Amino acid sequence: MKKASDFDPKVLNLFDRYVHGLINRREFLEGASKFAVGGLSAAAILESLNPKYVEAQQIPEDDPQLKTETIEYPSPQGSGTIRAYLARPANSSGNLPGVVVIHENRGLNPHIKDVARRTGLAGFLALAPDALTPLGGYPGNDDEGRTLQRQLDRGNMTEDFVAAALHLKSHPECSGRIGVVGFCFGGGMVNTLAVRLPDLAAAVPFYGGQPAAEDVPKIKAPLLLHYAGLDTRVNKGWPDYEAALKANGVTYTAHIYEGANHGFHNDTTPRYDQAAATLAWQRTIDFFNQTLR
Repeated sequence: MKKASDFDPKVLNLFDRYVHGLINRREFLEGASKFAVGGLSAAAILESLNPKYVEAQQIPEDDPQLKTETIEYPSPQGSGTIRAYLARPANSSGNLPGVVVIHENRGLNPHIKDVARRTGLAGFLALAPDALTPLGGYPGNDDEGRTLQRQLDRGNMTEDFVAAALHLKSHPECSGRIGVVGFCFGGGMVNTLAVRLPDLAAAVPFYGGQPAAEDVPKIKAPLLLHYAGLDTRVNKGWPDYEAALKANGVTYTAHIYEGANHGFHNDTTPRYDQAAATLAWQRTIDFFNQTLR
C-alpha cells in the first residue's frame, strides 16, 4: 500500500474534497491529471487512494477471542430500525462498559467493523451502527456508500445514533456506562451525541466537525479530541470550540498530530499514519478505561 508521502499534498487535498462531496469524481480526475506522470493515469491515482480492506484488516472476523453478531435495535424517533455490528470478548463474565463506534460518511464498511472488533478485544461491549440501514445498508463500495449517505436526513441519522447509545446502555451485558468514538462524519456525530446525551460517560471524536458554541454548555462528558495537523478543513473550527469548552468548564484533552492527514487513523488508505494512529488509539483505550470502568 502506498503512503501519503508518495502523493503530492495537492492530490491528497483533492481526494479529501472528493470523499467529502465537495467535488465530484470528474473534478477529482481533472485535478489529479496534472499529477499523472510516468504513465500513471488520474484514474490509477484515485484507485491507489481508495481503501484496501483485506490488506489492512487487523482482527479477523472469526477471531476466537471475540463474540460478534449483527443485531437490530429500535430507533423510533429516527429511521425505525437500525442494523448494527456487536463485538465483545468471548470469555467476558459480568457486565462490560459499552462503546458506540461511529463510521465515516459511507456507512458501516469493513474498516469500522474491524475497529469495533479492536474495541471488543480491549474489553468493551462495542456497537457499530450502520446509518445506511434504511437504504439497504453499506453497499460493499465506499463510493456508493457516500452517495447513499448523502441521501439521508442528518436529523434522522442523529436520532439513530442517539438510539444506539440508549440501546447499548440498556443491553443486558452492559454495565450502563457508555462512551462513543467516531471518525470524520462519525467524529462530528460524537460531538453531537456529547451535546445530546447528558449521561454520556466519555466521547472521543477523531477529526470531527465541532458543535455550535451555544450547544457546548450541554456537554457533560469528558472529551478526548484527536485532530490531524494537516487537516485545515476541520481544524479551522477548533479554536472557537476550544474557547467554548474552556468558557463552560468542560473537561477535555486535545491532541493535534503534526504532519498527519485527515483520516490518519484509517489504515486501509495511504493517508494512514501508523505512528499517529497507534498513539491516538492507545490514548483512546486508556481514556475509556479511565472513564468507563
